[in-house]
Amino acid sequence: MAKLKEIVIDCDAPSRVARFWAAALDDFELRPYDDAEIARLAALGLTPETDPSVMLDGPSLTLCFHLRTGPRPERNRIHFDIQAAHRSAEVARLTALGATFLRETEQYTVLRDPEGNQFCVVAAKPD
Repeated sequence: MAKLKEIVIDCDAPSRVARFWAAALDDFELRPYDDAEIARLAALGLTPETDPSVMLDGPSLTLCFHLRTGPRPERNRIHFDIQAAHRSAEVARLTALGATFLRETEQYTVLRDPEGNQFCVVAAKPD
């Protein structure tokens, strides 16, 4: 059997998209850069801002925002559904963070993150 290690999201600017998702999701934090990692990046001519793989650590898994190469498909192959107690308030908060509105149904709202990756906001079901 295999175990899910992380979810990888292809990005044009991994640090920007990772910061968006760190602000959008509870309990996810950008993985800190220690001196050794900063030195490793510097040796490659990179900085944390230009790092081609930015990690976002969560309570049970890691999200990896990885530099995309090649053409961008029209629609991303994986997307997040995030749940909120108040869908409209969450949509407003995410839009203020840089998301853009795509469409809405009775059950969910489709947004795009700063690079155009689609994700859905669904309302928490009452107990």
